[in-house]
This record gives sequence, C-alpha cells and structure tokens, in this order.
Amino acid sequence: METKVTWKSGLIFEGIADSGFTIQLGSHTLEGEDAGPSPMELIGIGLAGCTAMDVASILQKKRQEVSAFEVQAHLRRAAEHPKVFTSAVLEYIITGRDVEEGAVRRAIELSSKAYCPAQAMFKQLIPIELIYRVYEDLGGDRRSLRYRGEYRDSQPPSLNSNQPGPA
Repeated sequence: METKVTWKSGLIFEGIADSGFTIQLGSHTLEGEDAGPSPMELIGIGLAGCTAMDVASILQKKRQEVSAFEVQAHLRRAAEHPKVFTSAVLEYIITGRDVEEGAVRRAIELSSKAYCPAQAMFKQLIPIELIYRVYEDLGGDRRSLRYRGEYRDSQPPSLNSNQPGPA
C-alpha cells in the first residue's frame, strides 16, 4: 500500500491512498485549522472500521437480520508526548431481529483472530477489550436490549509477562 499527504496550508493536509480516495486532515490545536480529522483520529476510525467491516460481512454470511450496526472505539492516550494509545475498548452495538449471540461472538472472534489487520497490529502494542450489545429491533426507533457480553481474546505474551515489551 502506498499513501501520500500533501500540505495545503497551516496544519491542513490532504491524504490519498492507492484507492484514489482523498481525505483532508486537520489539527484541533490551532484555531481555524479544524479542516478534518486528526491523524490519531483517523487511526481510531481505521481500527473501528476494519473490524466493523469484518463483523458486518460475517453476520451477513450467517444470515443474521441486522438493521443497525456500529463499532465505537474508546481509545486511551498517554498524558505526555508522543501521546501514544495505551489501551482500547471496541464496543460493537448491533440492532436486528433474532440476531444470535453465538453468531455475534463468532464474528467478533474471527475479526479479532483472523481478519482485521488493524486489530492484529494494535494487539501487539496495547490491550484491547472487546464488548458487545445486541438489541432487538421493535420497529420504528424502538429497540430492546437482548443481551450484552464481552469477547476475551488472549493478549500476546509481551503484554502478559514481565518480559520487556512495549510500554
């Protein structure tokens, strides 16, 4: 994959990737520079988007009747520069009719263990908690919580042991 960012002005850049799509990047630290998401926000969006696409695809293949779906990435950052991410919680929120909990858990598991390169990369660096809520679609804007849970994936040895590893 190849990407490029081109400076426009101030702290505004335009990014482009192999796909040809462009996105404007900005900085929320300077007044008037709110021209787009920051690079760190894009990393969070990329993580959530990567696993969301996997889970949605798997649930479709499992013929689950999903009417709404989102993944919220709750990312913690270090207080001091370079303010790296220190932990993440990925929250899968699914609404549908008779969506099976086993199908949801399996979709999350497959994304976490096999398909999502962003999650695989992050898991080497920080702990990631995976939680889910599934709502029954009652029609209109109404829904009812059907079940909630978490998927526990074992962390890499460097995060579970006293061996030197990422801080």
